[in-house]
Amino acid sequence: MDIISLYYFQEVARDLHITRTANRLYISQQTLSNHILRLEKQFGAQLLNRKPSLSLTYAGEFVLAFADVVLKEQTNLTDILSDIEKNERGVIRFGASTMRMNTIAAIFPAFSARYPNVELRLTSVISQGLEPLVSSGELDFAIVVQDKSDPDLLQEPLMEDRIYLCVADPLLRRFYPEEADSIRERSLQGARLRDFARLPFCIFTNSMGRLIHRCFEEENVTPITRLTTSHTQICTTIGFQGSMAFFATQANLTGRRSEIPRNLDIFPLHDQGSPMFLQVSLLRHRRRYLTHFSKYFLELLSGYCADTEDEPMSRLAPVEEPE
Repeated sequence: MDIISLYYFQEVARDLHITRTANRLYISQQTLSNHILRLEKQFGAQLLNRKPSLSLTYAGEFVLAFADVVLKEQTNLTDILSDIEKNERGVIRFGASTMRMNTIAAIFPAFSARYPNVELRLTSVISQGLEPLVSSGELDFAIVVQDKSDPDLLQEPLMEDRIYLCVADPLLRRFYPEEADSIRERSLQGARLRDFARLPFCIFTNSMGRLIHRCFEEENVTPITRLTTSHTQICTTIGFQGSMAFFATQANLTGRRSEIPRNLDIFPLHDQGSPMFLQVSLLRHRRRYLTHFSKYFLELLSGYCADTEDEPMSRLAPVEEPE
């Protein structure tokens, strides 16, 4: 069995475009086509419809499913043999959103110090795009904030990532000149969005944004939206400048602690009296073999998330006394 031809066929099936796949794999189109023809000759069946556009034949769909299984098992076998021989070489393919990748980057030096011959291959994708990559075997592990749908995947809780409402104190005082102090004091125990209805907001369009949107609806508040984005880091950076209120998670604020402005109030966001949080989980394939170095990586990740979850973030900015 020609493993490399199966791999190339699997990659062509992802793009359904010979030129694009060849460029992505840094091989010639002729080499790629030759591998596909070799498989078709071996199996005695046409695997791709070439016209009017490239598509899988019925036989090609079965060969793709076969290739997925074989290539996953080859990866498992490589890792098992690496463990047996204790040569401590291999690859961990890990995925997360850009924000969460930046947050957990602190564990990478410790891992590399212990396993210098193991490559960390990182992929930054929004949470919704990670499950298909783990299902297909392109990623070994991923951090997600939504429930899995593939029964072949395991989802293990990592942390409850609390959500905070962040407001620069001067911004609050500009829109609530008489009420700012009372709002600050009671919001430290749990912010209600109705108390901040006059403020301009940065609003997310991601999974956290959907939770917050529901919270606005339940508070019967229509937010004054000044910025809409799916990128947590963009919203946080602009929010730190003090022009609008924004939302951030425990992990996001912890990862950018050194950048937090002195005049920023950080309030735990509550919904119907209960703290709001994102359930952050580790996603992996149930048939994926865990090497000793993979287990150590997950141990570091779990410990870091536990420490982050326990770190308090609520705070009031110091009040600037008039001169």
